[in-house]
Amino acid sequence: MKYLVLLIGDGAEKPWTEQTEDEQGASMAKFGDFDRACTEHDGVELLAGEALSGPRDATVMRRTSGHVELTDGPYAEVIEGMGGFYLMEAPDLDVVVELLQLLPPYDIQIHPTVDVTL
Repeated sequence: MKYLVLLIGDGAEKPWTEQTEDEQGASMAKFGDFDRACTEHDGVELLAGEALSGPRDATVMRRTSGHVELTDGPYAEVIEGMGGFYLMEAPDLDVVVELLQLLPPYDIQIHPTVDVTL
């Protein structure tokens, strides 16, 4: 099954720009550990994953009555924006949760995808 994993915030006790180089390195090492654990786990594949820019860079697009409206900023007023995402294939939710514990302490949303065959 495929899962979309949304990483909320920056996953640290303090913002990235306020961390020392050692703290930043320790955070990045956790992403490497996660990647290796996914690679080594049977039935798990990282299909995509990226860090995202801050919420101020987001654009919301709405289509109403044939018109497109663009709004600067995230969809909703939030204190913390989305920090990144993964799209991964895994046997079940338990495996996903187990592996995600290797990442820095983000708030995380996990969404199973819907398999739509045309």
